[in-house]
Amino acid sequence: MSVRELVVLGTASQVPTRHRNHNGYLLRWDGQGILFDPGEGTQRQMLRAGVAAHDINRICVTHFHGDHSLGLAGVIQRINLDRVPHPVTAHYPLSGEHFFERLRYATAYRESVPLAQQPVAGESAVLAETSGYVLEAHRLSHPVESYGYRIVEPDGRRILPALLAERGIRGPDVGRLQREGELNGVTLDDVSEVRLGQRFAFVMDTRMCAGVHALADGCDMLVIESTFLDGDFQLAADHGHLTAGQAASAARDAGVRHLVLTHFSQRYSDPEEFERQARAAGFEGELTVAADLVRVPLPKRTP
Repeated sequence: MSVRELVVLGTASQVPTRHRNHNGYLLRWDGQGILFDPGEGTQRQMLRAGVAAHDINRICVTHFHGDHSLGLAGVIQRINLDRVPHPVTAHYPLSGEHFFERLRYATAYRESVPLAQQPVAGESAVLAETSGYVLEAHRLSHPVESYGYRIVEPDGRRILPALLAERGIRGPDVGRLQREGELNGVTLDDVSEVRLGQRFAFVMDTRMCAGVHALADGCDMLVIESTFLDGDFQLAADHGHLTAGQAASAARDAGVRHLVLTHFSQRYSDPEEFERQARAAGFEGELTVAADLVRVPLPKRTP
């Protein structure tokens, strides 16, 4: 059975707290696992969340501040220690390749698993095209080079039984029509409609910029930083971050169905205030203020 869910491993920003680990997020996408921004402590959080190294097919790092990348060394070594039976691919800003190399080889260990390094450069890029999704990256606005990631499922088609009946197509002929695209003058377009593929975006440290809007556009789920509350707007701008209201406004304008707020400053003690400010900004969809070790299912496909 296919599973699409976000496993939250950590939600703190620069400084971890007693209740929030540094960043870490695993997206389960059917049989694939994409690990985003493994901060310090990610390997232990994986254990607590029931996530194994075998679950990881890709690692996507938005930028090389420690709370988003210091866990790379442990995760990569665990992938090799556990002899993960498939190759793993890592994406990260090209400008930080020397940081990735240092973390990959931070200590001595035996490499047993192929790890492909495919860094990101430019304003945007298509990083991978698989049968289940396309992985894209868009540049963000932060004091160090940073990218957000977007996963887009190819659109499919939904067969409409009423239209099949009108044209007398039934039984094995339905399968033939789906395979061949045409049967006795009836095309697949005649008896079906487009079913939009799901869209997921991961947006970490950034000011509001074109990249945020491009990543969020039409997403079923948007995971986005909201380091500060709206009262600290200037502080957010100065340090290259978003407020809860800004993140929610971007989600509202992009038509996001499920908004996940995360990456919270340790200065705040009331997580419910992030939800209140997101709602005040006009976001009316499903909303999760992330906590460590929660699992958030992607919304069901649009009918």
